[in-house]
Amino acid sequence: MLKSIVRFIVSAIVLLVVGYLVPGFSVAGFWGALISAVVIALLGYIVEALLGKNISPRSRGIVGFIVAAIVIYIAQFIVPTIHATIPGALIAAFVIGLVDAFIPTELR
Repeated sequence: MLKSIVRFIVSAIVLLVVGYLVPGFSVAGFWGALISAVVIALLGYIVEALLGKNISPRSRGIVGFIVAAIVIYIAQFIVPTIHATIPGALIAAFVIGLVDAFIPTELR
């Protein structure tokens, strides 16, 4: 349970940093980022459950990258504190993927 909480806190911090760095993507405040991290994780889980693990936003291929961008873009319609344009969602998915390569936020 504690590992999951830490995972979401790290994900929220990553979203805040990415929101600061990436034009076309923003998150308002830490609580907004934390809620966004939970929603993005849930959307990713739903996509993985429906389409299989190979299409997951956590996979390392181009399909995973595109799915991650779509998940980020859709999250803005669920969480009012996140805003993403299509190019912003693509860049954010790329930057989050880079950060995840060095600081994994998924429990492995």
